[in-house]
Order: sequence, then C-alpha cells, then structure tokens
Amino acid sequence: MAENGIVRDARLTGERALFMSRGLKIYDSIFDDGESPLKESRDIELYRSMFKWKYPLWYCRNVKAVDCSWFEMARAGVWYSEDLYIDGAVIEAPKNFRRCRGLEIRNTDMVNAQETLWSCSSVTLDSVSAKGDYFAMNSGEMTIRDLRLVGNYPFDGGYDINITDSRLLSKDAFWNCRNVTVKDSFISGEYLGWNSENLTFENCIIESLQGMCYINGLKMKNCRLLNTTLAFEYSSVEADIDSSIDSVLNPSSGKITCDSIGELIVEKDRVDPSKTVIVCRKGQ
Repeated sequence: MAENGIVRDARLTGERALFMSRGLKIYDSIFDDGESPLKESRDIELYRSMFKWKYPLWYCRNVKAVDCSWFEMARAGVWYSEDLYIDGAVIEAPKNFRRCRGLEIRNTDMVNAQETLWSCSSVTLDSVSAKGDYFAMNSGEMTIRDLRLVGNYPFDGGYDINITDSRLLSKDAFWNCRNVTVKDSFISGEYLGWNSENLTFENCIIESLQGMCYINGLKMKNCRLLNTTLAFEYSSVEADIDSSIDSVLNPSSGKITCDSIGELIVEKDRVDPSKTVIVCRKGQ
C-alpha cells in the first residue's frame, strides 16, 4: 500500500487500516468506514487528507497534519497522543483532542468543538476558530493567540494559560482556573472567572453579568467594562478600569480604580469595607 514510505490518492477502509505505521508520508488520501486507522502510529505526515470515521489518531507520536479535514463522524479523533502539529485544518468532528501533550494547532476551524481539547498540556493555538461548549476543560500550559471562540464554559479547570488578541463569546469562562493571563482581547459572557486563582486581564474589553466573582488574586490593568453588573463579589482584586462600572457587589479586599460606579453595594455583615479601597476618577 505504501511505496517508499509514501501513500498517495488512497481510500483506506476497514478497522486499523494503517495500524502501528512508522515513518509514512500520506498525501490526498481518505480514511473511511473503519475505526482507528492510524492507532499507535509514529512519525506520520499527512497532507490534504480526510478522516471520515472514528478514532483516527489514538496513542500516536510525532504527527504532522497540514490542510487536512476531520468530518463529523471522525469524532473523538485525536486522543492520548503526543507531539502533534496541525495547520490549516477544518475539523467538523466533536470531542477531539483528549489527554494529548505537545499539541500545536494553527490556522484551523473547529466548527463543532463540543467537549474539545480536554485534559491536554503543552498546547499552542494560533489563529484558531472554535464553536462549542466546554472547550479546553482541565487543560494547561497553553499559549493562545487569535482564538475566536463561541461557546459556553470554556477553560473550566484550566491552569497556566496565556491568551492574547482573542475574542470569546462565552458564558462561565475561566471557572476553577489558576494562573491565567488574558491580554488585548474581548470577552462577552455571564459569570466570568468564578472560583479561580491568579486571574489577570490586561487591555481587555469585557461585558459580564456578575463577572469576576469568587476570585483569589484578580488583577485588571487598563480594561474597559461594558454593561458589567454585580462585579467582584467576594474577590480580592487589584483593578485599574478605564471606564465606568455599572455596579459592584461586596468585593472582599484590594483596590478598584475606575471612572465611576453606577451602584456600589457593600454589605457590612458579609464583607469588611475597610479592606477594599475604591477610587472613582470622575466621582461616585
């Protein structure tokens, strides 16, 4: 099937069609009608190829896939694999990328990213669009640039994450996280960042109902808060906000600097007002 380690223009069917392959270069080929075609393979390069059936890349090592497509039935496509480089992909399949390490994805569209990128580490995403809930759950050591995400509950349980130049339309983003920095990005979604530790936003525009609550070590630098209400409840916060804030509720400690606050709610039976300094540049 492979001549001199090269597969071209092939339609590969049946379970484990290229099981435990080594050192193959695969061009313009289709994996169809058979599970786990490349399971346990090593040192594989794929170009302009298509996955049309389940579990194509499990327990693989050192895989490069350029301009490839994962169709809807190629679900649970890449699990338990290491050292993967993916560029220019279109991924229709849900539940892709689980428990992978050393994953680099560039210039890729994930049109059904439900439950995608779970429990992965050492991850780079660059110019990726994704639509689906529970994106990147329990994943860490992530470097992300130009992510365009539509979907709720992303990054739940994530750690050591750096995000720049991104746009997230995401309710309940960054819950239960630690050590997350987001820069030069736009976020719109309710209940942002709850139950997290060491969460930093810098040069961001944020819209959120009850956002940034229950956070230990929240930092905000040169951010704008649009239509953001009941913010900072029970959070320790150092925030420099370059706009007004519609309402603030019971911050636990720190300093909040902003243009003005529409409604400040501090309930003395719930928090100690002396532990939070509030500075309004244009008056309360």
